[in-house]
Amino acid sequence: MHLFSRADRAADAALVDGLALDDEQAAVAFVRRFQAPVYGLALSVTRDPALAEDVSQEVFVRAWRAAASYDIRRASVLTWLLTITRNAAIDAVRMRRSTPTADDALEQMLAATMHPAEPEEMALQHLESDRAMARLRELPPEQARAVALAVIGGCTALEVSRHEGIPLGTAKTRIRTGLRRVRAELGADHD
Repeated sequence: MHLFSRADRAADAALVDGLALDDEQAAVAFVRRFQAPVYGLALSVTRDPALAEDVSQEVFVRAWRAAASYDIRRASVLTWLLTITRNAAIDAVRMRRSTPTADDALEQMLAATMHPAEPEEMALQHLESDRAMARLRELPPEQARAVALAVIGGCTALEVSRHEGIPLGTAKTRIRTGLRRVRAELGADHD
């Protein structure tokens, strides 16, 4: 009696080829070989064991559907599979996130973020929060708004794009550039 098939000894790319051909032994060997890293990454992103299990299952379904288009020249099987895992885990977390704040509440939050707070309010805020807000105010207004919507408002780049009436790529650039500048300034404060 053999507990493992010949597929268990096959190369990673050969297992993907077997998936594309609906080879059951290749599919079992593929899942057996990659279940630990897939689940580990899903858990690190979701921070929820039950959700990580669901994500892992979805990842293997997505891999099976995409197996025919896998190109070994672009990435190793593990890299390809972990990219699928990361995307699926992020999608799952976003689906579970509460709905974004209403537009009027977002505008109030943006106004409060962009204008210095009263001294009494500043005394109540945590020192790190004050420093982060100060750095945020130093950004160009369009970057500060995008960062505030994404970080404080919990909006995705697509939601920032729609809220601000800008292309998705512009929203992503503003968020990324703004966050880099805030992080760099906060890091310089610690030095």
